[in-house]
Amino acid sequence: MRTSPNVSVLDACVLAPMPVADTLLRLAEEPVLYTPKWSTDILTELERVLRKRLGYTNAQATRRVSAMKGAFPAAMVMGYEDLVPVMTNDPKDRHVLAAAVRCGAHFIVSDNRKHFPPRSLVRYGLECLTADEFLSNQYHLDPDVFIGVLTAQAEDIGWTLRQLLSKHVPSLSQLITVR
Repeated sequence: MRTSPNVSVLDACVLAPMPVADTLLRLAEEPVLYTPKWSTDILTELERVLRKRLGYTNAQATRRVSAMKGAFPAAMVMGYEDLVPVMTNDPKDRHVLAAAVRCGAHFIVSDNRKHFPPRSLVRYGLECLTADEFLSNQYHLDPDVFIGVLTAQAEDIGWTLRQLLSKHVPSLSQLITVR
């Protein structure tokens, strides 16, 4: 699988809701707009959220994480644990920042922006974007590819492109003219 120099760590909170995770991960498949990264800690947190908050069975949560690992074997960040104690963001998400620093990510994609204040990120050249902001960024990198990927996703789930955009990329829903 081809990778992109645009590397982004995906936090568990954006990987848990399936439609958003589907959109994010489809954009990392051919044609690749960015390279996704995560850690064991992020995937453990994801499994916990899937079971406890979203009602997945243990088997369903494990299957979903296994499918992600299988589809993106190079996404796993290793060797970040020694950085966790020196991170200055919210203690609950220091492992996410440490993984981003270790893999040289450009972005952390998280809807918990308050856990990643700019003062904790600037020294590493990182920025935290919400899923909506990140998806908007991906659109601007290659609008044709972005619309093609989201059109296919919308068809796969029985939605219109407008429905998908309004739900997952509200910042673009009025900007993009749906044919």
